[in-house]
Amino acid sequence: MNGTIFKAYDIRGLSPQELDASIAGRIGQAIGSLHKPKRVVVGHDMRETSESLEQALIEGLRSQGVNVVRIGLCSTPMFNFAITSSAGAYDLGVMITASHNPKEYNGMKLALKDNLPIGLGSGLDEIRDLVMGDMPLPSAKKQGTIEEDTSVLDRYADAMWDASGLDGDFTGWRIAADCGNGMNGITMPKFKAKLSAGDIYPLFWELDGSFPNHEANPMKTETLKDLQAMVLRRECQFGVAFDGDGDRVGFVDEEGEAIPGDIVTALLAEDILAVKPGSTILYDGRSSRIVPESIEKAGGKAVMLEKLGHSNIKRQMRETGAAFAGELSMHYYFDFLNGCEATDLVFLMMIKRIRREEKRLSAIWKPFRKYFHSGELNFTVKDANKIISMVGDSYEGQGKRSDTDGLRIDFGTWWFSLRASNTEPLLRLNLEAETEEEMRSHLDELKTLIG
Repeated sequence: MNGTIFKAYDIRGLSPQELDASIAGRIGQAIGSLHKPKRVVVGHDMRETSESLEQALIEGLRSQGVNVVRIGLCSTPMFNFAITSSAGAYDLGVMITASHNPKEYNGMKLALKDNLPIGLGSGLDEIRDLVMGDMPLPSAKKQGTIEEDTSVLDRYADAMWDASGLDGDFTGWRIAADCGNGMNGITMPKFKAKLSAGDIYPLFWELDGSFPNHEANPMKTETLKDLQAMVLRRECQFGVAFDGDGDRVGFVDEEGEAIPGDIVTALLAEDILAVKPGSTILYDGRSSRIVPESIEKAGGKAVMLEKLGHSNIKRQMRETGAAFAGELSMHYYFDFLNGCEATDLVFLMMIKRIRREEKRLSAIWKPFRKYFHSGELNFTVKDANKIISMVGDSYEGQGKRSDTDGLRIDFGTWWFSLRASNTEPLLRLNLEAETEEEMRSHLDELKTLIG
């Protein structure tokens, strides 16, 4: 058994090589033994091993006397909504998914009844140790029950529509939507029906865990080619793309140009502050400076995220009372959903923003492109922490330094951040400067250091 599948805030690995039904069953037993939940909700995505992992997990839970509610195929936002809207009916939830990872992977996200994730340092360590240990986990005297709940999709779609405040006639609207053969293939038809007078052009809405068309990851611009072509061919107002489990969302404008995730954060923050003036907004430290500047200009309190990853962000949102948080990686979190992502709501908010301003999307977002940002660059290295330490030593005594989550140094006219991915064997670099020349010069400098 490979203990590295237990990540900072979820379980993730090659499946079935590293995560198979036998391990999933033992994870279920460990959850039941340690947390002793009475009622657990379980959902899964469309990956090829998800159903077998789900079945084994459920049997492991039931062996410990846990009653299981199975919601079946769902996106991660749907799963989070199931917990949020349950009014405390569940003690815990497990979502079987590897999110945006390639088809060879699968995993699990664990959350308590208040939607706070279970990660390393908050309970996943104990589950890992019990799963990997030799100690047998005896069954409970009475096996738990299992029931089905097929109502989540409709309730979720209605709730997101109501939260968006959209109404009226959508005649003339043309939108391209790429679900990447992932879980938004079941949510988008619901919103297509609600936008009934508009035209929503589907790309890859069929669920297929082999991802036959492209990797379901809107962060990678190469995955957006089909969407960009559809936007231009159909003369759409914009295009939207989702990742495999539906907790990331990316956009391209009417010209087919991809909108950076940090600028979407700024757009959404402005809209939220119009409804909740003076609120705290959490932003990703890898974001352009325009993000905190826009938040402050809109009357909000801009606070940098201390640590990335959904478990850390949800915790910080509660500690600060933040109304919203956004990551460069295209995760967006809302307070009214216990700090969880809602990509379908983000999609609807984009429609509302364009409709309100009566402008092309390019004219709405491009004024935010004030500085020169490198975008996130990924490096495959043997020891990410060693590289981060070496780079930090190279700039010792220069600029304002933060080691909270990786390394970030601000030099006044430019800054960079360097951090190890929690989900992939990568080192991530982001850099921004006031001029393109300065950005490229320092980018070359850092690439040389990283090697």
